[in-house]
Order: sequence, then C-alpha cells, then structure tokens
Amino acid sequence: MPASLDITARPHAPFRITFGGEPVAETVIHIQSPWLAGAPTEDLFPLAAPAEHAQGIALYRSGGLLLGHAQEPFLATELAARTESLYRRILGVTRGLHLYRIWNYVPQINAETAGLENYRAFCAGRSLAFEAALGRQFQHQLPSASAVGCAGNRLDVIFVAGEAAPSHFENPEQVPAYLYPPEHGPRSPSFARATVARDGARTWTFISGTSAIKGHQTMAPGAFPAQLDCTVANLRLISQTAGLGDDLGAAQGARRHFKIYLRHPQDLDFARAQLACTLLRPSDVATYLQADICRAALDIEIEATLAT
Repeated sequence: MPASLDITARPHAPFRITFGGEPVAETVIHIQSPWLAGAPTEDLFPLAAPAEHAQGIALYRSGGLLLGHAQEPFLATELAARTESLYRRILGVTRGLHLYRIWNYVPQINAETAGLENYRAFCAGRSLAFEAALGRQFQHQLPSASAVGCAGNRLDVIFVAGEAAPSHFENPEQVPAYLYPPEHGPRSPSFARATVARDGARTWTFISGTSAIKGHQTMAPGAFPAQLDCTVANLRLISQTAGLGDDLGAAQGARRHFKIYLRHPQDLDFARAQLACTLLRPSDVATYLQADICRAALDIEIEATLAT
C-alpha cells in the first residue's frame, strides 16, 4: 500500500456517488448522468475514510479496499492521450495492488472525432496505459469495468483495488473484450467480464457492464425487448461462471446492487416491469440512469456488484 495512505483518525462516511441534478448530502463523487428511477445514490461502500491525494487522484479506504476517483478534462481531439495519462496515474497509485473494478464515464461516447468513435479512442488510450504498466500480457490482469456516456466536459474514472489476488471470469458465449477483432477499434477494450475478490470475511463479485452481445456481435439492434432479454441471459451466464449460480447470488444471500443504463428514457417503464419479473428482488438496490452505451446500436447495459 502506498506510504501516503495514512488514514489514522480520519472520519468514516459512505463512499457516496450521486447522479444528475445536484449532489445530495455527503456526496463524495457526482456524475452527470441523468437519474431516472430507483436509488438516487450509490453507496456500495458504506464506511470509507479519505486518504491522501496521490498523483491528483482522490483516495479512500474501506476495510482492505482502496477506492479512488480520477478526473481528466474532456477534449475529444486528445481523448486517447488524456485517457492514457489518466490511466497511467491510476496504475501508478495502485502499484503493488490488484485492480478489482473500474467505472468509466465518458462524455460524447458515441460521437466521432477525426473518423474515430470517442469510445474507441478511449479504449486505445486505456489499453496503451495497461500495456505500459503491466507488460504485453496485461490482458489476464484486467479487472471488471464499464464505460458509458455522461454529460459535462469531464472524463471520470472510479476504481476499487486491494491486496488480495482476484479471479477474473469471462462469459462462455462472448469473445473476451480484450480479444475483439479490429472491426471494433484500433485497440480492444480492456476489461474482464467479472472479477471476484476477497476483503476479509467478505467476497465481492463485480460484474462488468453487460449488454446484448454474443460472440463479439451486437444482438437485436433496434429491438429493446430482445436486447433486454439477451442482457439478462448474459448476466446469468457470467454469474454462473463466477460461481454464484444463475441467480446472481440471490440464493447465497448476496447483497446485490445494480445499475441499469438506458439510452432512451422512454424505455424505463418497460425495463422496470420486466426486470422486476426476471432479475430484481425486493431487497436489491437498483439505480436507473440515462446514458449512451459504448456501442451506438445498444440501448441497455446492466452491471452488478454483489457482496457475500
């Protein structure tokens, strides 16, 4: 653990993330993605203590976990370089630790700049930073992640790391994102479909942003109900592969948090009704946000954070 992370006598409070509108009380990070329904805040780590900033990154400790928030001004013409710089800082401050989960919020994610989609430019910068820090075989060390659009003019990255070596998992019906063919961009996305890590007596399962993709192809473009069904099926597959059964840990009494990203707000009512029948349980915490998805043909993405 970096020597600067001395949190003795620091107050503990929720590591609270809020969305859209104005930040609420005790907000640690505010993301400009419009909130649609469900929980208006994300409190995955209810007791966190601020640590020293390092390399311009705000750091926090929760149990044995290191939490962080890094920012970079968004400039589309320099997105790859700025993403690489931001990730080099993250990988620097987490040196000696293992990354478990990363959330990326990218303005104008589907817009094109000089003929290249912004998401693909972001992926290029992220991949270059991982390779520089971890070597040419970096793919097998990649954590779970998501990357969605947001409003504003700031690239926001939130991460979780720890000392215990995690296990990473892939969906058997999807090509690993880091092995996508060149048609998806000059450098493949850099993430695992799920990561399982221990923190003391607790096991965390971080399921990446999941959408209607089979192999490496987008399924059912323009058909929201079919995309929703495929997304839930993929969540069940990766959950089963990661050892939680096809019910995402419900039978094991997992504490379950979901974020549901919808490209079109008018799909909210249908999504809520269907997910109440197919995925969510009354004890779950679910947040619905309006956000562009990493592929323009995708209209929904769902992620899960499960604690057992």
